[in-house]
Amino acid sequence: MKSVGRNMKKKMEQSDIDFVLIWVDDSDVAWQKSKAKYKGEAEKFNINNVRYRDWGTLKYWFRAVEKYAPWVRKIHFVTCGHVPKWLNLNHPKLNFVKHEEYIPKQYLPTFSANPIELNLHRIKDLADKFVFFNDDYFINAPVQPNDFFINGLPCDAAILNPQNMDRFGIPNIVVNDLGVIEYYFDFKEQFKKNISKWINLKYGKLLVRTMLLLPWMKYVGFYEPHLPNSFLKQTYFEVWKNEKELLEETSSHKFRDDRDVNQWLMRYWQLAKGDFVPRNPKIGRMFSVADGIMPICNAINEQKYKLICINDSEKIQDIEEMKNKILKSFDKKLKNKSRFEL
Repeated sequence: MKSVGRNMKKKMEQSDIDFVLIWVDDSDVAWQKSKAKYKGEAEKFNINNVRYRDWGTLKYWFRAVEKYAPWVRKIHFVTCGHVPKWLNLNHPKLNFVKHEEYIPKQYLPTFSANPIELNLHRIKDLADKFVFFNDDYFINAPVQPNDFFINGLPCDAAILNPQNMDRFGIPNIVVNDLGVIEYYFDFKEQFKKNISKWINLKYGKLLVRTMLLLPWMKYVGFYEPHLPNSFLKQTYFEVWKNEKELLEETSSHKFRDDRDVNQWLMRYWQLAKGDFVPRNPKIGRMFSVADGIMPICNAINEQKYKLICINDSEKIQDIEEMKNKILKSFDKKLKNKSRFEL
């Protein structure tokens, strides 16, 4: 029995799954000057500082990975060059990646997440299987490799959901993503081919959404949990091969543009193609700070969800008070400094 335990531990330590985390330090003076230089050409677009705001939670992201996902092969920490003073760049599992090291130079500098995310497959030594994190996505409880990949396929949920209209959100970009999917994949054909992945009891009550939207037999939209996404690097290569011009156009935009597509296109491609294993969406939950701070703090303290997203909002005013309460909750669970810290 002891040898079995040792073998399992060894297998966990040899995971072939990477994490990719993108981050921006909005307090960096050089970055602010560079952003201001290009801002004029994007005045007609919605340049919202909320997208860049740092809540001081980064060190807890690393502490959570060390405590809850020690099996990860490597962490690719992506920034335009920002380096937190406390970050241990010599950690054997950390790969510090500057935009210029993987994004073609003609697209730089960029202040849009879309070029940063759509070119991730170019990162040197990126594993064939990786999990993408925005800096507001957190591991909140112990996770295993099979929470993200099973038999070499990403874990996800194929749930139809009508696109939500939001004047200040990204519905235009999502529609662009769906247009690409509709062009390459026939919904009726793919649904029949992968029916057990679409009609799956793991989806619980959310399955009702798919059932109600089935008469359209179209990709009317996908349920978006706003959680870390599991990707096959091969998916990126496939989409780039088929839609090079579109992805190059998106990558050329310094700021988010309504003509863009985003990394959700890669996720939708995997779902439409059937390259995934069904997973219960209750593995995680997105929380908006606009809905109050207590649900977020309770989620961190109670660890009901393995994964959480703490979504920023321009609708809040007492930012410092909220920030302090979130940091206090994280510190209660992740008090010990990780080896990713100096």
